[in-house]
Amino acid sequence: MMTPNEFTHRYEKDWQQLETLIDGARGKIRARAVAGNPPEAPADKSALPALYRRVCQHLALARERHYPLALIERLDRIALAGHQTLYAARGGLAGNIARFVTRDFPALVREHARLFWAANALFYLPALAMAILVYLQPEMVYSIFDEYTVRNFEEMYGSGGTEASGGRDAESNLGMFGVYIYNNTSIGFQCFASGLLYGLGTLFFLVLNGLIFGTLTAHLIHQESAARLFQFVIAHGAFELTAITLCGMAGLMLGGALIAPGRRRRVEALMAAARPAIKIVYGAAAMFFIAAFIEAFWSSGAYLPVPGKFIVGGLLWALVAAYFLFMGKRNAP
Repeated sequence: MMTPNEFTHRYEKDWQQLETLIDGARGKIRARAVAGNPPEAPADKSALPALYRRVCQHLALARERHYPLALIERLDRIALAGHQTLYAARGGLAGNIARFVTRDFPALVREHARLFWAANALFYLPALAMAILVYLQPEMVYSIFDEYTVRNFEEMYGSGGTEASGGRDAESNLGMFGVYIYNNTSIGFQCFASGLLYGLGTLFFLVLNGLIFGTLTAHLIHQESAARLFQFVIAHGAFELTAITLCGMAGLMLGGALIAPGRRRRVEALMAAARPAIKIVYGAAAMFFIAAFIEAFWSSGAYLPVPGKFIVGGLLWALVAAYFLFMGKRNAP
């Protein structure tokens, strides 16, 4: 593997050329020299996309090889400036948001796919295990919930409950929209921020929420109310449950940087990991908002018969899966 100095010497010319193009696009004139000679700048902007792609590759290599933070930060600044210059014509804040949604966010999740699947395992495997235990031994429900909470769930999802029967009015739906946003973001923040405890907090909250989900599901199966639960959660669950695991994924990124900082100091490693982690949390926050909207105004409504709700919910799960698998692949620079 190349040393940081060898790496810099080999690719410095590309970095200088991209900086020259960026300065030219911004109307600046700077004299740069490499070994006493000005860099050979491309004649026009046509080379900008290729140079930008190469610098992004160099940045990824530098991070993977744990090169010094100063080198990584330099490449990060150049790549960010190149991104802004390349897409400046596409329109300010709205353009940045559109690019984040249509390309950067799903690409970032794919880049850290192992952590994504690890977070899913920490959530869904305990949920499955607890569901089996509660199904086989129904009294286990009280190891997670008290009697009042169990009774409340039975009323919510029973035959006369309002959660899946369309029993709420518009004003109640609006109030519940705010409640759902608060609850969802609270869970997501716990899963993310507790990653600062060397990942142990993230592990705890993912497993805990999985246990809660599995316990509730198995208990309502015993109460013959599972169909009402599933018709209520299937649509917004595609966004809410995925956002929870994404926040857990971001928390694991922080914890991993603290546990295995490589050649860097822990603070430096944490700062480097926090940049992509926070972006993932931004995307998860948007998914929580969508989930809360669906949960308040669709999941509890009687707009479709039960089979229709399951069809819509299945389509939303397929949409979320396709988004993270394929979105942004073709137009990535």
